[in-house]
Amino acid sequence: MKLNLHSWVCGTLLSGLVHGAMAQEAFPDRFIGEAGGMLVGAQPLVRGRTGTVTALPYVYGDWGRFYARVDTLGIKTLTLGQGHLELAARISTEGFKARDTAFPSVGDRSAPVPLGLGTFQRTSVGGLFAYALHDPQSGGQLLELTWAGRVPLGTATLYPQLGLEHRSAAYVQHLYGVSAAQAAASGLSAYQAGASTVPVVSLNAAVPLKGPWALQLQMRYRRWDDAVRQSPLVERSSQLSGYVALTHTWN
Repeated sequence: MKLNLHSWVCGTLLSGLVHGAMAQEAFPDRFIGEAGGMLVGAQPLVRGRTGTVTALPYVYGDWGRFYARVDTLGIKTLTLGQGHLELAARISTEGFKARDTAFPSVGDRSAPVPLGLGTFQRTSVGGLFAYALHDPQSGGQLLELTWAGRVPLGTATLYPQLGLEHRSAAYVQHLYGVSAAQAAASGLSAYQAGASTVPVVSLNAAVPLKGPWALQLQMRYRRWDDAVRQSPLVERSSQLSGYVALTHTWN
């Protein structure tokens, strides 16, 4: 019997929850981490869009088995190496409204809803984040592997990050492809996207203020490959994004 990927992911997530609930491991019974508000911005990738700054909540921490890592939420289940097997959900901002672009007849692109498995591993050379996520909106997949270091700098702390992001062809097509019907309506050339694998470089900084307050800063750079940048919807080959957050720390 053939089992599609979405059913496999759902079954794996359920199994992880059941086994994780049976594990006898101590988890904090209160929130530990940082929470507050942030302003998020990014260079526009699609032609005709303008750069925007959006106010969003900021949470990075743990409460029992539940965790939040800014744009990733999840539940820790089985112990795995120096971390846990995690159920993960990503908050994506990659979608857009066609009316906000140079091609209002090309069709809206709903934001992906990546769901799946992940882990955070503490090592002697830094932290490793790995995620394997399925997006039911497009039927595509998002895979990520990121290394994060820690560099004290006076009272502040820098967190350099190097990573790879892989988006399957279906995932990229959903966002940046142009079907024959959309091409006829918009005057663009039809475009069938392939899979995309891109490097990501980030620098995060935590800057203490007074008492439990701090500034959390991030700047992230992506170098898009041909699968994305050859789309007639796309106007740039690289993209900067980032945020600034004011947070309160709970220990």
